[in-house]
Amino acid sequence: MVRRGVALILVAVGLPVLLPGAAAQAAALPPWSQAELGIARTLTGFAPERQHVPRPPAGCEARIEAGPGRGGSRVTIVGASFTAGVGAGNPDRSWAVLLARMEHWDAVIYGDPGAGYVRPGVRHQGPVAHELARVGLRALRPALVIIQAGHNDIGEPLPVVQSRVAQAIALIQTEAPQARIALLTVFPGRSHAPRVYQTDQAIVTAAQAADPGVIIMDPLTGHWSFPRARDRLHPTVTGDAQIALKVAGILRAYELVPAPAGDGGLICDTAIAVPPPQPR
Repeated sequence: MVRRGVALILVAVGLPVLLPGAAAQAAALPPWSQAELGIARTLTGFAPERQHVPRPPAGCEARIEAGPGRGGSRVTIVGASFTAGVGAGNPDRSWAVLLARMEHWDAVIYGDPGAGYVRPGVRHQGPVAHELARVGLRALRPALVIIQAGHNDIGEPLPVVQSRVAQAIALIQTEAPQARIALLTVFPGRSHAPRVYQTDQAIVTAAQAADPGVIIMDPLTGHWSFPRARDRLHPTVTGDAQIALKVAGILRAYELVPAPAGDGGLICDTAIAVPPPQPR
């Protein structure tokens, strides 16, 4: 297994490096400013010169694999309903797609609403380890893998959740040892039951045990606030843009900087769009 904490090795292959104090910087990110809100509103109407291929045909990912993959321009994002754009109503406006556009990444995005580390999702494309296996990490050679999951695992046995988290991270370490790993964990919803926080903590603990260099982005304990759809869980289009900005800020605190303009440009998106449930 390749250790991600060895800075000289990471610099030699052109991957982002974790600098001392980065975790503290990420934890100290300020709440939304008016300037950030303005950027988020602009993002929702952003029409970049970047090709987004929804539910890509065979060959989309192959085009990324065959590309030069310079620096940190190649990224994989897998997850559940937030990654699929539920709430925004269109995978093209999910936080994952907006993030890839902002950072000039070639990105493969895989989202199935309802998926988790344990749960299979509405289309049974999950759990997360199955999504990762379908992406083809070995051929893709991403510099960064982001997993958005956890909410759908609330109520699952905690040892099972932890085992599946470790399994997903082990798969990345085996198939893409050069990649940094970042987890976007449980999003706050209407419930504040203890099991919500227990599930979130189980994911964080298991991830840090499996990879001490893992980047944790925790909306629950970080009290992330953003405009939500009628179900009071999923983000609106503006909410997705705010999440994309928040994630970008955390990654940049870990020196995972955007790729140079022109290095990336192709987004292969297999996210499955479904409308959010209506509030009861």
